[in-house]
Amino acid sequence: MSAQRSRRTVSADEHPAVTQELLAAGYRLALVAAHDDGDAVRIVSLFLAGMPDRRVELTLIVPTDNLVLHSLASLSFPAGRFEREMMDLYRIELIGHPRPRRMVRHAHWPPHWHPMRADAGPPPEFPASGSFPFLTVDGDGVYEIPVGPVHAGLIEPGHFRFSVVGETVLRLKIRLWFVHRGIEKLFEGRTANGGTEIAERISGDTSVGHALAHCLAVEDALGLTVPDEAHRLRALLLELERLYNHATDLGALANDVGFALANSHALRIRERLLRINDTVTGHRLLRSAIQPGGVHLRALPDPFELEAIAVDLAEVAALTLGNAGIYDRFAGTAILSAEHAHDLGCLGYVARASGVATDARLDHPTVALPVTAITAAGGDVLSRYIVRRDEFAASVALACHLIDAADPRLDYVGAPPPPPGVACSGVGIVEGWRGTIVHRVELDGSATITRSKVVDPSWFNWPALPVAMANTIVPDFPLTNKSFNQSYAGNDL
Repeated sequence: MSAQRSRRTVSADEHPAVTQELLAAGYRLALVAAHDDGDAVRIVSLFLAGMPDRRVELTLIVPTDNLVLHSLASLSFPAGRFEREMMDLYRIELIGHPRPRRMVRHAHWPPHWHPMRADAGPPPEFPASGSFPFLTVDGDGVYEIPVGPVHAGLIEPGHFRFSVVGETVLRLKIRLWFVHRGIEKLFEGRTANGGTEIAERISGDTSVGHALAHCLAVEDALGLTVPDEAHRLRALLLELERLYNHATDLGALANDVGFALANSHALRIRERLLRINDTVTGHRLLRSAIQPGGVHLRALPDPFELEAIAVDLAEVAALTLGNAGIYDRFAGTAILSAEHAHDLGCLGYVARASGVATDARLDHPTVALPVTAITAAGGDVLSRYIVRRDEFAASVALACHLIDAADPRLDYVGAPPPPPGVACSGVGIVEGWRGTIVHRVELDGSATITRSKVVDPSWFNWPALPVAMANTIVPDFPLTNKSFNQSYAGNDL
């Protein structure tokens, strides 16, 4: 479906005013990508607004001999984080940023190595140790609890530092980027058809979401038209991905308050869904089904089986919330207000559980779909549970609609796209199961990727976790963290 697009190059003096105008007009800052063009660093900011689909790109040129950027952090919290990322990866000096501390760069990073610069060269030797300063909270009875980055169980690395009085959390600081893999650099030099295998491994539980966002960006850049029937098959894969992840989370939330029985049943349901995925695509995590210009399915799911699974999961959720002890643990725990969710730029079920309506299937559709918008108002663990529960039922209904309306043809694979002859760029926007995913790619005249910028919804949602944890007790942190369930790998890139 067509989008309203605007591209504009602005000066350093115009940049703050134009940004402020867009934010006031209801746009959100969805992505900021820096590009090292040799004599200058080109900074592209993508602003999005929905219903209708609107997209604005602002380009700011910063000369290499004076890599200074006046911060927009006072206008937008996400802008301040994108700026710190560019500071670490591109050696850009920030002027007027309230907290210009390093973010991606860990203590062991060589101090003068900025890997996204064109002249960075191969990674130098990393020192074995270093220090990373944390803000210390002082006062009578205040002490710190460090957790991670190595955790028990199958969990990715992240460091959480609590400043507490008794069991009450005064402040939580999260340190991420332990699994920074240079994903965006890995895209460079790939052909237009050669980046999907990287995209679907950005965050293992979001294979479809990232693969589709990348493919939409490539198609947008090359002007490829994909039939509506193919878009609907892709949408079906997105819903299948949403289903198995929401089922997993509903069980894990019950497990975190000691209701192992509900978790066991949720995992049983998850296994049924993974087996359906394998039947549909040949892969339990739905990989290798989407490529630029097309999609390939081996079979369609049985809609009656999906409907039976929806009834099964609804019973598990009813048993969970029908337990007074569990309901009490969920209700009123770790509240994220609508105001905070909006100001932080939250996405997906985290935003919707705080009453902030956001869904790329409605705001930036590729094809018209009967999407049921799910929101809650409480902003607590209970609301984040309820949104997942209700989204599961809505996703089953949408999946069954897509199956019933599908053509017999399940293979839409076009010919390799011809080289565009000139440099081009494109954007892909997808409502993944965690929230809106945005990819932006740039291709040269031979259809080789020269730049890929990836923004997982976890980038926006991680900062909301410490806000929700304020004045919450330490024992409720595992439950709260699970109710957010953000991706480490999707954030760290």
